Amino acid sequence: MRHHARGRRLATALAAGLLVAAGAATAVLRTSDAQALENGVARTPPMGWNSWNTFGCNINETLIRQMTDAMVSSGMRDAGYQYVVVDDCWMNPNRDGAGNLQGDPSRFPSGMKALGDYIHARGLKFGIYQGPLDRTCAQYFGSYPGRTGAQGHEAQDARQFAAWGVDYLKYDWCSPAGSIDDQVRTFAIMRDALRAAGRPIVFSINSNSVHSKTGPQRNWGDVSNMWRTTEDITNAWNTGQTNGYPMGIQNIVDVTVPLAGYARPGSFNDMDMMEVGRGGMTDTEMRSHFALWAVMASPLIAGNDLRNMNAATQTILKNANLIGISQDSLALQASQVSFDGTRRVLAKRLSNGDVAVALFNQGTGTTTISTTASALGLSGSSFTLRDAWTNATSSTSGAISASVPGHGTVVYRLSGGSSSPTVTPTTTTPTTAPPTTGPCRVTATVNAWNTGLTEDLTITNNGNTAINGWSLVFTLPGGQAITNGWNASYTPTSGQVTARNVSYNGSIAPGASVSIGFQATHTGNTAKPTSFTLNGEACAS
Repeated sequence: MRHHARGRRLATALAAGLLVAAGAATAVLRTSDAQALENGVARTPPMGWNSWNTFGCNINETLIRQMTDAMVSSGMRDAGYQYVVVDDCWMNPNRDGAGNLQGDPSRFPSGMKALGDYIHARGLKFGIYQGPLDRTCAQYFGSYPGRTGAQGHEAQDARQFAAWGVDYLKYDWCSPAGSIDDQVRTFAIMRDALRAAGRPIVFSINSNSVHSKTGPQRNWGDVSNMWRTTEDITNAWNTGQTNGYPMGIQNIVDVTVPLAGYARPGSFNDMDMMEVGRGGMTDTEMRSHFALWAVMASPLIAGNDLRNMNAATQTILKNANLIGISQDSLALQASQVSFDGTRRVLAKRLSNGDVAVALFNQGTGTTTISTTASALGLSGSSFTLRDAWTNATSSTSGAISASVPGHGTVVYRLSGGSSSPTVTPTTTTPTTAPPTTGPCRVTATVNAWNTGLTEDLTITNNGNTAINGWSLVFTLPGGQAITNGWNASYTPTSGQVTARNVSYNGSIAPGASVSIGFQATHTGNTAKPTSFTLNGEACAS
């Protein structure tokens, strides 16, 4: 979350190599085999409103009730928006004598349960904010008093949220301290506490506040329902940041496109709360903002003042075609079909066999962007295109093309043809079934671009006893060198490499798997590693 008083930010970023070489199609990341959080909620990307973008700490009971009423009267609720999320600065700076959280009595005199009841009575759901360490973000930056973070109170706070009728928890790291291992472990404490509290609550996390940007470094779906991929958004198109504060729309898209394989029902890459209706961008840019969040399966959490939306803002936020694409039951994130540095094509398979296609112009001048049904893995000679913005339909034998203004995005819903699109993020399946004998199996997937690649490895225990603590040795092809990794430590960075478990994935039960991965540079050889051995024993691959 952004802060009115911002401290020194740690200098972190994913390498610019996450972008694909000009003209090359992106190989999609596979869906992780890590255990997913199955708590029954967020089967499609959550939709709602959050107080922070417009109001920051300046919130109170009257404001939240007005926003709740505006969500109903404006038609936002009927369009699919559900959650009213009260962000930071709602709490009494002091816990009560028993250590319980309290609403600030001057801001929320009726109490938080009464606020939740008010929201529920209008057919909406109640969201609230907390931090996993000793302070919330506003407290960390000194813009709000107290130290009421959840650290040491996780089970107590989860029970309190359940008692208040909370349906959505935003959980914000806000500290430069801690490794990604520490973050996973700490976030998981609240995940388990929410489960034990007995109320279905969407768990939304941000690991990136102040901290190095760990959001894109792993699939957080085993920990939460949604996780921020970048630093905080601002109402600007491009701030020039790779992954630093503040992020523009274009910058967030660049980071999140390669993470498509992580999205699934109950687990979503969160591109941050929307800035639609808050100024700072043209209507064309606002439409692109919303369209890209929709096709990329990001939660659609509005951040504008719902009480005074103009017609253009309402038209964007309530676009039924794009909301339908966002809320499709397959819950897939659009994958990249092509990108030449300016013209980007993204495609998302839908549950009825249609494909949503986004033609995104990252340049400043109008240009024609084209693709074909065959590039999406469809065969046939008769298709229908529905324009998500105009609702107009047209017929095509397979060509898909539009003149797109600078920073604009044209979205079509393509129907017809046959076969399953190949743009869907899927788990890589070997052409020959791997042997089931032996102590272990490793499945490897490479996503390569001009001078870089990412590698995802899944280690499966084929034995009859649990593996407690492991090291995986493999040989990198010549010219490859690891620049960063996730879910394991890697030494050395080239040649014969040893990947060692971190604490949260050190145990592999019989038949179970863990997923690890790394980013690397290469000098032309993008082949997969070879010669996998786990704790000294050879693995099938």
